[in-house]
Amino acid sequence: MNKIIEALNWRYATKKFDQNKKINKEDLESILEIMRLSPSSYGLQPWKFVLVNNTDMRSKILEIAYGQPQITDASQVIVFTNKKNIDGELVDTYMNFVAKEKGIDVGVLDGFKGMINGSFAGKTNEELRGWASCQTYLAVGNLLTSCAIAGIDACPMEGYDHAKLDSLLGLPEQNLESKVIVTIGYRAMDDSSATSKKIRFPKEDVLIEIN
Repeated sequence: MNKIIEALNWRYATKKFDQNKKINKEDLESILEIMRLSPSSYGLQPWKFVLVNNTDMRSKILEIAYGQPQITDASQVIVFTNKKNIDGELVDTYMNFVAKEKGIDVGVLDGFKGMINGSFAGKTNEELRGWASCQTYLAVGNLLTSCAIAGIDACPMEGYDHAKLDSLLGLPEQNLESKVIVTIGYRAMDDSSATSKKIRFPKEDVLIEIN
């Protein structure tokens, strides 16, 4: 566990990436697999991850992200998105997939399906989109921690025009909306943010212990 704590103390929201250092193919595939394996409520995985490799597209995103250089300097750019409509179709798709993967009749899952649909019943679309957003951020956290352990830098970015990025990536046509951009790669040696003191509230200010 100490190694994880060391990695989390080492990581920071990287502001300047080394343009010449790229994540190798094997590590990138591992990162994508880590994202895929991220936890989500009920296992529904209401997300899609957009890996932007195209340099012209990244230049366009740079403008949408108010000129933040991480977009073009980092090794990779990943846009985390989630579904805008959380409904019975999503649940049915998941149940059918579970049944297929486990080799069982989908009817066996009716109780589980009913529980999920019951928990969604009565909630507004805005509330359900908020739920989906929370699941997406679980995947973001999983990525950030995993990258830190592997010695890979990352910067989560919410500072961009969401509507313009969604339009650029064609997300509305896919029933998706962007939540956060994460740039990953390796810090530049002259990134002054790397030496800034990490500021976190002390444990006694953030932990409520009930004995």
